[in-house]
Amino acid sequence: MTDVQTPATHPAPGVLSRIFRTEQDGAPGDGHEQVVLCHDRSSGLKAIIAIHSTALGPALGGTRFFPYASEEAALEDALNLSRGMSYKNALAGLDLGGGKAVIIGDPNKDKNEAMLRAYGRFVESLRGRYITACDVGTYVQDMDVIARETGFVTGRSPEHGGAGDSSILTAFGVFQGMRASAQARWGQPTLRGKRVGVAGVGKVGHYLVGHLVADGATVVVTDPFEAAVNRVRAAHPEVEVVADTAALLQAKLDVYAPCALGGALTDDVVSALGEFGTSIVCGAANNQLSHPGVEKDLADRGILYAPDYLVNSGGVIQVADEIDGFNFERAKNKATRIFDTTLEIFTRAASDGIPPAVAADRLAEKRMREISALRTVLLPAARRG
Repeated sequence: MTDVQTPATHPAPGVLSRIFRTEQDGAPGDGHEQVVLCHDRSSGLKAIIAIHSTALGPALGGTRFFPYASEEAALEDALNLSRGMSYKNALAGLDLGGGKAVIIGDPNKDKNEAMLRAYGRFVESLRGRYITACDVGTYVQDMDVIARETGFVTGRSPEHGGAGDSSILTAFGVFQGMRASAQARWGQPTLRGKRVGVAGVGKVGHYLVGHLVADGATVVVTDPFEAAVNRVRAAHPEVEVVADTAALLQAKLDVYAPCALGGALTDDVVSALGEFGTSIVCGAANNQLSHPGVEKDLADRGILYAPDYLVNSGGVIQVADEIDGFNFERAKNKATRIFDTTLEIFTRAASDGIPPAVAADRLAEKRMREISALRTVLLPAARRG
């Protein structure tokens, strides 16, 4: 296996400056603590591990296996996702920092045992600064394989003492955030009688549809993968299916739930949501805002946006619970609090006259700043017997 490398090999223009950029006022900024390129020639592994912050504790975040168009695109994704994990873990009340990893390749063609185990050894080389879990393209079974080379892995199967499929509580948390959004917008914490559009019904979207149907919502879905759509149809034949996201946006939705990849809320999408009268955006996808300013555009159009990293934190709550010995009910109780935190964010946003996304950032940064300051309190060294 090759040595762990620094990130400065051939970054895209502007990427290296993003890794090191920090805020002047001492608040957590975009600057990353550590970025590691991992390359194992024998297995074909090419991966990037990005640690954004360990202000609250070891960096926890999943491993995404995806056929990126370039190494630069993979690095950009790792940086964005790891930063989001810092804020997600902070708002979730976890004593964990933010990190993320990406493996470059097609998980349906390139994934194999040797590659996953090689990746596990790179995770182990960080000696606990980064703890991995599932993400797009990786599954519980993959975590079991990675765990053969490192103990710094969560989301393992129940047979191996793990938390299992984190999509379960991710969807549950998004549903709690959606209930809170309904409370803030319509005065009742229910989606009954509302028309909800779910873009992406894979791991998380599938479970979210189940919660919505049980709550009495009318659900419209779309997904480019026919198998995912067929699975939803089999479980919930009353769900309406449309051809693509463009058709979904025109379906006169009360709530739009982006549950696929990031960057879903573009200027055109927000314009369409406003044109067709959508009241709430609340979904499971990470990094939904395609660029800074989208959050203000949503607010200006009267669309209530539930920050993605707040409402989709149920999954990280689930796998984080595994670190101390997994208990599903305990983790679910923690994920239930997403409802209260979402309402708190909306209240702060209204009070301060700012978009909910800005209010969420400020609250997460406040916690990171205050808890990391505790490191100035000297703790005595443990006595040796």
